[in-house]
Amino acid sequence: MLVMDLSFFAVAGPAVIFAGISKGGFGSGAAFASAAMLALVIEPGQALAVMLPLLMLIDVSTLRPYWKRWDPEAARLLILGAVPGVALGALLYRVTEPDHFRVLIGAIAVGFVAWQYAVRRGLLAGPRAQMSPAAGAAAGVAAGFTSFVSHAGGPPAAVYLLSKKLGKTEYQATTVLVFWIVNIGKFIPYAWLGMFTADTALANLYLAPFALLGAWLGVRAHTLVSERFFFGLTYVLLTITGGKLIWDGLF
Repeated sequence: MLVMDLSFFAVAGPAVIFAGISKGGFGSGAAFASAAMLALVIEPGQALAVMLPLLMLIDVSTLRPYWKRWDPEAARLLILGAVPGVALGALLYRVTEPDHFRVLIGAIAVGFVAWQYAVRRGLLAGPRAQMSPAAGAAAGVAAGFTSFVSHAGGPPAAVYLLSKKLGKTEYQATTVLVFWIVNIGKFIPYAWLGMFTADTALANLYLAPFALLGAWLGVRAHTLVSERFFFGLTYVLLTITGGKLIWDGLF
């Protein structure tokens, strides 16, 4: 039973707007913070099920501004790799308890922040040379898997795309295309696993305006807002929510 009370909307509304901004203007890397935030107030499976149709709505609403501005080869490799990644995620979902998903989602969130911090501090080397097509396909597998289990496909895809030294808009457009296709591919196994219910559909109706608002803000912010400020806020949110999910899953 999904309880849509004041506390749910206090978390869900800002979370969905945040997802729209991230996917609409900043490469999708931070969109999975929304699923982590929702998992603080509802079951992880419900959080994933509520977010997927909203992410698909954001995808559709942001396709037009970036249409055909993507890197077709990079998009093709990531999409082809994502197919087995999504299948692996579906298999894992069938044998995993909710607390395991809390820990997994939390670990992905905190791990992403730690990786970004280490790269920025020079403790780890970020991608410098362009990665091979095989590495692109492998990044697609990782993106498909993490996208299925936590809507966190952005970071693995980012590792590959950053190595290609794309322009900001070309990078953004590529992520829009890739995750539009990946999210469509996730819908069938989500439905097959029984993740969608009348409650999640009702939540989608209520939250759809927040998704459209976030997408519009993201497209606008693509050229207006500092990426450093946006991702700084993202890292704070991911650390807090990820740590809370790990604590809840373990204790």
